[in-house]
Order: sequence, then structure tokens, then C-alpha cells
Amino acid sequence: MDGVVTEVPVLKKINIKGIVQGVGFRPFIYRLATKYQLKGWIINTSSGVELEVEGTPSNLKKFLASLRLEAPPISRIESLVTEDGEARGYHAFEIRESRKDYGYQLISPDIALCSDCLRELFDPIDRRYRYPFINCTNCGPRFTIIKDIPYDRASTTMSSFPMCPTCQEEFDNPLNRRFHAQPNACPTCGPHLFLTTTDGKKINTEEPVIETSNFLKKGYIVAIKGLGGFHLACDAQNGKTVKLLRERKRRPYKPFALMMIDLPQVEKHCYVNEEERKLLTTPQVPIVLLRKRENSPVAQSVTPNNNYLGVMLPYTPIHHLLMSEFEEPLIMTSGNLSEEPIAYENEEALERLKDLADFFLFHNRDIYTCYDDSVYTVFEDQPYPVRRARSYAPSPVKVNLKEDKIVLACGADLKNTFCFIKDGYAFLSQHNGDLEDYRTFTHFKNNVEIYQRLFRLKPEVIAYDLHPDYFSTQYALRFKDELPLIGIQHHHAHIASCMAEHDLDETVIGVALDGLGYGTDGQLWGGEFMLVDYKGYERIGHLEYLSVPGGDLAGRKPYRLAYSYMKKLLGFIPDDLPVFNRISPEETQLLKIQIEMGINTPLTSSCGRLFDAVSSLLDICQEVTYESQAAVELEMISEKGNVDDNTSYPFTINPSPPTLSVSTPYSTPSPMRGREVLGDEPKYLFNLKDLFQAIYDDIENGVPPSDIGLKFHNTLAFMILSMSRLIRKETGINKVVLSGGCFQNRLLLQKSLNLLRKDRFEPFFHRQVPTNDGGLSLGQAVIANVLSNSSLY
Repeated sequence: MDGVVTEVPVLKKINIKGIVQGVGFRPFIYRLATKYQLKGWIINTSSGVELEVEGTPSNLKKFLASLRLEAPPISRIESLVTEDGEARGYHAFEIRESRKDYGYQLISPDIALCSDCLRELFDPIDRRYRYPFINCTNCGPRFTIIKDIPYDRASTTMSSFPMCPTCQEEFDNPLNRRFHAQPNACPTCGPHLFLTTTDGKKINTEEPVIETSNFLKKGYIVAIKGLGGFHLACDAQNGKTVKLLRERKRRPYKPFALMMIDLPQVEKHCYVNEEERKLLTTPQVPIVLLRKRENSPVAQSVTPNNNYLGVMLPYTPIHHLLMSEFEEPLIMTSGNLSEEPIAYENEEALERLKDLADFFLFHNRDIYTCYDDSVYTVFEDQPYPVRRARSYAPSPVKVNLKEDKIVLACGADLKNTFCFIKDGYAFLSQHNGDLEDYRTFTHFKNNVEIYQRLFRLKPEVIAYDLHPDYFSTQYALRFKDELPLIGIQHHHAHIASCMAEHDLDETVIGVALDGLGYGTDGQLWGGEFMLVDYKGYERIGHLEYLSVPGGDLAGRKPYRLAYSYMKKLLGFIPDDLPVFNRISPEETQLLKIQIEMGINTPLTSSCGRLFDAVSSLLDICQEVTYESQAAVELEMISEKGNVDDNTSYPFTINPSPPTLSVSTPYSTPSPMRGREVLGDEPKYLFNLKDLFQAIYDDIENGVPPSDIGLKFHNTLAFMILSMSRLIRKETGINKVVLSGGCFQNRLLLQKSLNLLRKDRFEPFFHRQVPTNDGGLSLGQAVIANVLSNSSLY
């Protein structure tokens, strides 16, 4: 017909990388190709997906536009490369069998149950009605069951569950929601639950979830196997049971996490704003820290001396079924004893948790990689990570590096994570825990091997913390004869981790406040003000050094710090303060000897220890049973203070005596030697005498601890502002990066940001990784990558 232009079919070869396997990507492409009358094929590889599509140019253009705009919600396209080719005359579009190669791909984290599966779970006429392992391509286990890539059932812990004909038909149908959903199963062919006593004997019941709910209602504690490991569950409104759980778990004060059935129930117990609602209901479903309502019937012992509850919604079918039966808030805390790693294997859990739980709700789907729940809060209307684990790891953080060597950064010992860098991706591991525990250290090593295998990572450089006693450091040093090693100062790594998040490849003012980090002068740093870039740092100032009598013991007994600080700064120990009256005469004499003779009294500039000392002076916390307890309880009380933002205590900034710190290059036990430290002899230090004198005067004058605590927070914020002003005046630098565990304190962080912004600074803080040591390995990895490619080494 005249005027009609016939388009000649053309072919596009397309290579896509990112999170494009196990997320419904191939059926999405199949449906899209069908919609636009395209022929060809798609295949999973170890590197991503490859496809060839053939059709008219106009339809191909629409296809490519829709591909990015309509991709499955939990997919993540990192790169899409197209190449023109000659039409081959394909007759249909097909999904071909996966191909294994030497590449790697990004792996989807585990995703909470989707709305479609949830509807089916409670639909009496659905064949998966009340099936605890219902899932589809849009939800369910991913990272916890994957043994290798490409992501096929044979490479997962579902390989031992052959699909029944009906499940197989769903699995093979590109138009079905369960097409190539690798964990696809049903009651006929899939995993199942079973309930046992503490000696492993099965309880005869056809409804293990209902029976579990009945046990919980009677006040029992049940160990429940979930997605990444076991939880210990009990009634959160039963104070007697909560107390028993604390005794068994040896966790007297650390807050427990809660699970609630839905948002209305959360709002009954907590104040919830719109951003917190969004975070609670994301596909990741983290624990969210929410301000608790004064009239909440949740037992006070769930979060003693704390203004917040850590709350999550159900995220697996097992949780949904259980919460629909129990209906009230449940404690869902990690299945472990004190600081041990979470239990995740059935026999292991039975052995380790038999003295903690009364019953066990098991299932027979193996967990290959375990991980804890993630913990977040909302700060300035955006998520603020506290612990990055389930449903966030192993999604990488994008980093912008000019050159890219594969680096393994081993992190710190507390709140450990490790980090690999490859191809502009920082693969930050899930939270591993505290490496002082042997099981946790073993868990750390196993996870390193899993990441190496899944992402085809062969380290070319290893980074580690300078602390010689860290287990993560000792792990790194095992490779000193095989690979270049680079030791990274703790606070340099903190600042660099935040810089990497914000792509700040320049010199910034770094404010690193935390509990402790090993300094290059052999002292324990923790109140640091630096000029920082990736290649090095200059230590401009810090809190004055004060002694820590007993070392780690003082961290557990803050009154030792209060004694030491008062003795050093004011020259006397007030006998009218309750804290000092409670110290036995024998310990008082020991403290006096330790301080006077310098026996086991390391020096520290730590801001975290400063919080501990003030908490003790105010008689808030004298015995620490979990990390940062004294500081947390001081923050909680300070939130109730009644002083204005401009009310603070006095402090002075003095020139630093030249003998306090020695300019020393990092030492490395390998050929990778060089000078990373630009300048390690500080110019200034904060003198704390006036601060402690004023706090003591307020205590003597009967000022409430909440007001003193709030003034103390104000003072720290003004100290940050004052030193930042000094550095800006000398350098012209206006960007201030805040990092370190003390900035988990939202009161301190907000006050610091307000003052800096008001003075026209440009402050940066963490958004993607924790500000505590859980984010440290990212900074180590970026620094090591830059240094290993520089002329310094």
C-alpha cells in the first residue's frame, strides 16, 4: 500500500549485570519480548544475563525503554550494554538453560514475603494455604540458601527437595509468578516444620505453629528457626518470662528486639512518623528503633533504661503464621548466648540453646549463610543504619575509584564486618559480631570464604586495623608472606568510610568520635579531629589524654574512669558523690596505686570513655553489661533535659605539647611500605578540667542529671564546631565528615549538625553503612585500594 513503510527486523545483543537473577528478571524479559513481538533468547550466566532480541527497530526501542522503567522491584540493573547484530530469523523467544562461566554477579539479599504470597498464605482454597515456606520470584530466601552461582536450584540448599509436578509446571512457565523461583515448593514436596522438646524429641502435632503459639501464651521461651538463623521468642508483655530470658541468655540490660503483627499494633506501642512507617514496611523489613509510648503494656524489662523499642514486622511465612495466632508483641532476639554468633543449624542450635529455650520450632531447609536482623533508625527523614545484615547484605556499596585492585579489608574486632572491593563495588559483609568469641571468629572466616567463592574474589591486597591484639589483624597477618598488607589507622578508616559513601575524593575535616582505636603513638585514640584524604591524614587535635585504670576493666566499670578523670583533672576525689562512696576501700586503694604508679593505665583520648565517666558521675550507670550501655543510658536521660541549645559547659583548646604524640609511619609486615601519615603530631588538644569542674558544681547544686546530660551533649557539639572553625580558618576546608560509634547518639549527631550548618559548614554523616565499627571495613578497603595504586608503596 502506498505510504506504508515496512520495518526490516534487526537484532540487538544485550548484556545486563546487577541483581538480575532470582528476582523474576527472565520471566519479565519474556513477557516484555512477547508484548513487543520480539524473538530470540535470554540466558543466565555467572556474570549476569545475556539476551538476543530480534524485531522491528521501533519495537526494540520500546522494549529497551520498558526494560529499565518496568524492571522487577527487587532487581538492580548496574550496567546494560547493547550491540547491533545481523537478524537470525528467530521464530520465538525462549529462556535457555543457564551457563556457568568465570564471571560473577550481584546476588539478591533475602526479601520479605510479598503481598501476593501473603494473600495466598491465608486463602483457604489456595493449595499453599498456611504453608510456612511459600515464596515466589518477588520474595523469599536468596543469599541464605545460595552455595554458588549462577543462581539455580542445584546450587542452593533447596536441591534436596525435588519439585512435585504442579510446582515444576509453575517453575517452567514463563508467565507464572514462580517461574524459576528457585525455592519454589509446596506442602507436597517442600520443607516442613516440626516442634521438639529440648532433648530433641518431636512433639506430635499437625499444627506446630499453633502449638508454638500456645506455648508462648503459657509463658514459655521457644527457639524458632527463621531465615538466617534462630530467634529466641517469648511474650513481650510477660515480665516474668522476660526476666527468665535475661537470666538464661546472660543479658541483664541490653534491649531485646520485638516483632509486632502490623502497623496498627506498632502504633499502639510506639510513636511512628511517616518515614518510620515506610522503613518498617520496605521489602527489607529491618528492626526499626522507635520511641515507645509511656502507656505501652510491653514489659519495662524489654528495653530497660531506654526510651525506644526495636520493632520489626513479620517477614517470613512462619512469622506471619505465628503472629496471626499469638496476636500480641513477641520478643524476637538472636538465638545465642550473650555475644556468641547466632545459631543456624538444627543440631548446633539444640546443643547451644537447650538451656535457653523450653521448646524448639525447627524446619528442615538448611541455612547456608546465616545472618542477624538488620537494625535501623530514621534520622532527618532517612534511614540511618545501626547494624547492616539481613536483607541488605550482600548488596554492594558503589565506590568511585580511579584504579581498582581486589582488596580484602578485615575490619575491627567489635561489630565486625569485612569488605571486598572489586570493579567499583564494595562488598560489605553482613554483621559478624565480636571476634573475641571463638565461634564468631570461625563464622567470620567462613563468611570470607563464601564471599570469595560467590563473587569470584581473589584478594590482591589485604587491609587491617593497627591494633596488634585484634583477631581481625592477626587473621590478616597470616598472609604476610603471600600478599601485600596495609595497616590502616582506625579513625582514618572511619572517616574514609563516610567519604566513600558520599564520593568525597578530596581533603576534608574529619571528626572521629568513638570508644577506642589504636593510635600510631601506641595510645588509645577516640576523640579525633583530622585533615583526611584517602592517602593519609593529619591529626590536628584531640581530647586530652587521660588514664584508663585497668584497661578493659574500666570499660566495664565506668566508676573507675570517673575516679581517674576527677583525680587527674580536679586533683581530688569528692567524698560526697554517691559513686565514690560505693567503691570498696580495697578497690579505692588499688585505683590510687594504679593511677599514681601508672600500672595498667593506658592513656586514651576517647570520647566514648568520656561519656562513660560522665554517666558514672551522674550515677546513671556504674556497671556496663553491653557495649556503650553507660553512654546509651546517658543519652536516654539527656533527651528529657530542659536546657536550651546554647547552654553548655566551658572547655579550652590548648596548644598540644610536642611530647604527647610521635610522628610515625604505619608499619606493615610486607614489601608494601610507605608513609601514609601526613602528620601525626597534633597542634591542639581539648583540656577537660573546666568541663569536669562545671559538671561537679552542677551536681553539688542539685541540677537534675537530665539537664546536666543535655548540657554535656551541647558542649560536645560546641567542641566539634570550635575545632572545625579552627581548621577551616587555617585551611579553608569547609566539608566536615562525622564518623565513629559516638554518632550513633542521635542527640549528639543532631546538635552537631545544627551548629555546623548554622556556621555554613557542609557536614556529612553515614547513610549506607553504620557509623560504628560495622562500617569501618569500607574505609579500610578504599584507603588500601588507593594506597596500593599510589607511589607511596
